[in-house]
Formats: sequence, structure tokens, C-alpha cells
Amino acid sequence: MKDKIWLPTGAAILSMIFWSFSFVWIKIVYEAYGPLTTVLFRLLISSGLMLIFTILTRKLQKIKPGDLKLFVLMAFFEPFLYFMGESYGLKYVSATVASVIVATIPLFSPIAAWYFYKEKLSRSNLFGLLITFLGVSLVVIDNSFKFTASPLGISLLFLAVMGAIGYASVLKGISHRYNTFTIITYQNLIGAVLFLPFWFGFEFQDFAQVTFNAKAFGAIIKLAIFASTFSFILFTYSVRNMGINKSNLFINIIPVFVAVFAYLVLGDQLNFHQMIGIAIVISGLFLAQINWKRKKQLPISIYQA
Repeated sequence: MKDKIWLPTGAAILSMIFWSFSFVWIKIVYEAYGPLTTVLFRLLISSGLMLIFTILTRKLQKIKPGDLKLFVLMAFFEPFLYFMGESYGLKYVSATVASVIVATIPLFSPIAAWYFYKEKLSRSNLFGLLITFLGVSLVVIDNSFKFTASPLGISLLFLAVMGAIGYASVLKGISHRYNTFTIITYQNLIGAVLFLPFWFGFEFQDFAQVTFNAKAFGAIIKLAIFASTFSFILFTYSVRNMGINKSNLFINIIPVFVAVFAYLVLGDQLNFHQMIGIAIVISGLFLAQINWKRKKQLPISIYQA
């Protein structure tokens, strides 16, 4: 009985740790390579790992002809649009600020469900959204109402949030026809194809001229293995054994993990003002989800970072 409780709980926490580290690893990659290079190689390596895993376990399903356009649309939202916003946003803001903004994804999912699927919004979700908005404001704006983080970076990160919401909206329509391993494998492959022309157009020459950086490329490998592959498998295991609502609660602690890891690895600093803001954001996220109970909601993006 204890194993049934602790194993999925441990899997959820470990997946959150990997996703939290991804914000730090991306910053390390940027010491040598650009955002498009980071994402492209991350997707290619992860796709290869997922293909091997799904083929060996016989979990890879064929895409039905009528569903191909949905897979392309889903991959456009995430990983393409999501990683475009997140990767470029991280060039302008700290890892911790980025994680706080990305952590608001679960709050916006019910709003999309209300708009596209006419599902009712709970008061707790609306109240949680208001509190979280206040918390994010404290993180990015100082007492003089001036931005402490780049407005461009913040806008790009909210573009990533919107990409994740679009992804969840499309995912809901096909999630009952394909297993999650099939979905993540194909969306990574299609996403890599979408990124490829942009990489050739904007970063290929720089990548070819830059001296190989073992530390930075090692961070890309970590992103692919741990953040885009193992985290997904662990989180899926947690959802299957604890349910989506309980598993999603662990996502709320990502900003805390990122703040600690960014301080230890990158030397990032947080002032008291921002610490209070992070605490308010996390409180708002928990408030919005704890009382969500068994109401239907859109699937949460499995990337997060």
C-alpha cells in the first residue's frame, strides 16, 4: 500500500526536479549556442529516445489520415510556439522569473476550456487567477511600478503560455484516440521539422562557426534526456496512479525549485519583494486547483519547461 502512494509521489517530485533544472540548463546552453539550436537538438535527441522506447514497448500507434492535421496543429502550438516563446524569453529574464510565468499555465487551461468547450469556471479558479496575477506583478514590477524584468522577455514567456493553452485545446480532441507516448513522440518529431528551416535560416552558420562547447552541449543532452523524456515518463506514471488533479499540484512547486537551483548553479539573486511574489503565485495556483475537484479540465502541457 505504501508503494502505491510513495512511488507515484516520488515520480511526480522527480519529474518536477528535472523540469525545474531545465530552466537552469537552458541558461548554460546559451553560453555557447542560440535558442533555435537548443530546441532543435533537444527535440531530435528526445524524439530518437522516444522512438526507441515506443517501438521496443510496441506503444507507437499509426496516425490516422484524418488526424495528421491535428497533430501538425498541436505540434505548432507545442513544442514550436511554446519553445519559441520560452527559449527567446529566457534570453531576457532570469530562470526564476521565467518559471513563475510558465507556472501559470494550469490557471489558463480552464479558461480555454470555458471558451472552446463551454465548461464552467469555478469561483476558486477565478480567485486563484486574480491572486496569481498579483503575485506575478510583484515578481516583475518594483515598488515604483517599473519592470525589474525585461517586458520583451515577459511577453515572450506569455506567448509560450498561450502556446501551451492552444496545445491543450487540440490535445483534448485526440487524447482519447492515441496513447500519450505516441502523442509526445510525433509532436516532438513534427516540432523538430517545424524548427529546422528557422534553424538553417538564422543559426546554422553561427552553429557551424562556434567551437564545440562540451558543457553547453552536455546541457542540451540533459534537457533532451531528463526534461523532455524522463520527466514525461515519470509524470505520466504519476498521473496514471494518482490522477491528473493530484499530480498537477506538484507543478506548483517548480518556481521554488528553480529559485533554489538558479541560486546554487547560476548565482541568481532574489529580493524580498520577489520572494513574496513567488509565494503569492504558488498560493494562487494551489487555491485554483485544490477546489477544482472532479470537474473536467484540459490536459496540462507535459513540457512546462
